Amino acid sequence: MEQIRNYFEQLVGISDKDWGIFSSKLKKTDYPKKFSLLKAGETESHLSFIEKGVVRLFIPKIDNDLTFGFCFQGQFVSAYDSFLSRQPCTYQVETMTPTTLWRISHEDLQFVYANTNVGNTIGRLAAESQFLIKSGRELSFLEQTAEERYRELFKKRPNLILEIPLKYIASYVGVTPQALSRIRKRIS
Repeated sequence: MEQIRNYFEQLVGISDKDWGIFSSKLKKTDYPKKFSLLKAGETESHLSFIEKGVVRLFIPKIDNDLTFGFCFQGQFVSAYDSFLSRQPCTYQVETMTPTTLWRISHEDLQFVYANTNVGNTIGRLAAESQFLIKSGRELSFLEQTAEERYRELFKKRPNLILEIPLKYIASYVGVTPQALSRIRKRIS
């Protein structure tokens, strides 16, 4: 929980009273590897902060899932469009490693917004975090080759290869596993 408080302290500062209200609504949960946090067709009920672990967002397909996002320690994770709209999600959210999350429900977050001085700022920061991840991903597909996306991913997360199967990394950078093997051979 201190990791979350430090996150907010660095960005906006948070009074003991506001932290008490916010932290009282957080629930810590540990999940095993490959645990489905949200399935397609379900409505996202939580905004989560990753204390430890890696989470994957993907569209389930019969042949190969389409991975479009990874979230890591120190980041928020949510099917945020479903969380905001209260509509069923079209994709899934799954742990890639044993994962510890601090979660707040939609209802409890609304309470925090209404009853703290910093609540709206917390919500804005979480939304901005989700937006930056999404826009960065979109821009990478418009401006970079698959090889550049692969290099950038490992520049930001060098130990990723130890935690995530290559088929998911290939899907994330937009190539087949065979094409990713060729890219890896070329740059090694």
